[in-house]
Parts: sequence; C-alpha cells; structure tokens
Amino acid sequence: MSTLPATFHLSITGLRVKPGLFNQLRLGWHAVRSFNQARRAPGALHVEAKRIKGVHHTVTAWRDRESMLALVRSGTHLQAMKVFHRIATGATFSMPAERVPDWVEVHAIWKERAVA
Repeated sequence: MSTLPATFHLSITGLRVKPGLFNQLRLGWHAVRSFNQARRAPGALHVEAKRIKGVHHTVTAWRDRESMLALVRSGTHLQAMKVFHRIATGATFSMPAERVPDWVEVHAIWKERAVA
C-alpha cells in the first residue's frame, strides 16, 4: 500500500456478530480472508481493522470508488457478503475523503451515517 493521495475514497464498515460460537468463528474466518483480499486489492491504499465496543470495524482507503466496488464484487469478500445476514448485523458507509479518521472518529462516523 502506498502513501495516501490528496483525495481518495474511504469505506467504514461495522459488524456485530450474532450470538453463538459458530457465528463468531464463521465471522472471524470470513473477516480474515476478506481483510487479506483487501490488502492485496488493486487500488487499496489503506486497510485496518479494530473491534470497538463490540463492533468489528474496518476502515479502508481506495484510489477511487471503482476500486472499492471491484473488491466488494469479487472473491472472498463476495463470499462473505453472501452469508453476512446469517452471522452478523451491521452496515457500511463510504465517501470521498482527504484523510483517514482515527478510531474514535471511525466509530462515531459509523454510528451516525451507516447504522439505520
């Protein structure tokens, strides 16, 4: 991953795993694979993950929205999205940005803009 350009596309995801050990294990398996796919994806500039107050967050920066959507629509990430509703709840928010927010901001932005 390279140094961030002046503007880029930012994505913030927050997931809460549904009760049960099987759901936790399954979410973990999909999360690791999707995270690794994102780190290697063309156009990926920044990829981080952190759990905050029981919410599994990712924050990613992309060269452009199209690069982000290419990841969403392919490989292990697509497989994870197909089973998401069975193992977790949550939402994603994306927007143009000039900087990657810190984790306090990530959680606040997600709560404000991504959660219905």
